[in-house]
Amino acid sequence: MKDQFKDIRAYRVGWLLTVCDFLMAFPMLQILAKRTTKGIRLDYLGDRKQIEKDIKHGAFFMTNHRDIVLDSAWLSLLLRLRYFIRPYIGIGNNLFAYKWIEVLVRFNRCFVVKRGAGAHAQLENSKQLSAYIRMLREQGKSIWLAQREGRAKDSNDLTQASVLHMLVMANGESDIFEAIKALNICPVSISYEYDPCDYLKAREMQLKRDNPRWRKRKQDDVESMQTGIRGEKGRVVYRLTPSINPEIDAMLAAHPEYREQPVHEQLQHICDLIDRHIHLGYELFERGTDFDAYIESRLAKIDIPNKDEDFLRERLYEMYRNPEKNHRIAVEN
Repeated sequence: MKDQFKDIRAYRVGWLLTVCDFLMAFPMLQILAKRTTKGIRLDYLGDRKQIEKDIKHGAFFMTNHRDIVLDSAWLSLLLRLRYFIRPYIGIGNNLFAYKWIEVLVRFNRCFVVKRGAGAHAQLENSKQLSAYIRMLREQGKSIWLAQREGRAKDSNDLTQASVLHMLVMANGESDIFEAIKALNICPVSISYEYDPCDYLKAREMQLKRDNPRWRKRKQDDVESMQTGIRGEKGRVVYRLTPSINPEIDAMLAAHPEYREQPVHEQLQHICDLIDRHIHLGYELFERGTDFDAYIESRLAKIDIPNKDEDFLRERLYEMYRNPEKNHRIAVEN
């Protein structure tokens, strides 16, 4: 029988190969953590026992996105150490052009999220990916996927409805809410005390402001990956939250009319639930009185024509203020 998902799998099949890959990547990730952070912590928001029950039955870990490579790699490492599980990881095909990522990819059990195709091809790719993810969940496998395509440059982390729409494509015309519940989405908040790519993100924002047609080059992705891996991050916290399924049930009990709404409105209700979990789970760091000096040091690293220091400085501050603002709003609501 033909393997319809052969071109999606980016990991090697076979227990011996998997063990070898893990043993090779495990110490490398620990060394990176020791050299570039002040510690990585796995924490919980809400009932830890309930979270662990959700994980036991297979969880769909949906997170905000800070680092291209390490967000999923370190989460996979933490889950392996504490629960002896390794989630399957969705990663964009734009990253598979670089051989030096291969070890991390294999360790992560990555599958390919195909991007950059025409409208018809993209639709078919999304249907195939949705079917693959549904197959993994039916087998009780855990999965990681970012809440959006690409990182939120300003750290204003909001789930894209298009990501959820892709996830339910394989369910055809079935109820959207039940299709989402079958995934068992457990949001995870990722908090870095310092983002090593902050100045690269600010740089990109000015380049796009000055030229809306500006597009990243292949080497820009390489620079971001290398900087994210090697750069100083301070304290790093991964905070697990429970499945959103009980909240979906409570929401529908209070608002049965939601079942009659257009699909895009139904998906937005679910996005709001995921966002609230992630925003509540942020770790809010006290960065000290030298934070202004840190921002100025990052600003000095940006070298572009017509450098707008006021704009860039505000973008840098914004990256660190947005999680705090979103956390405050989530707490108040």
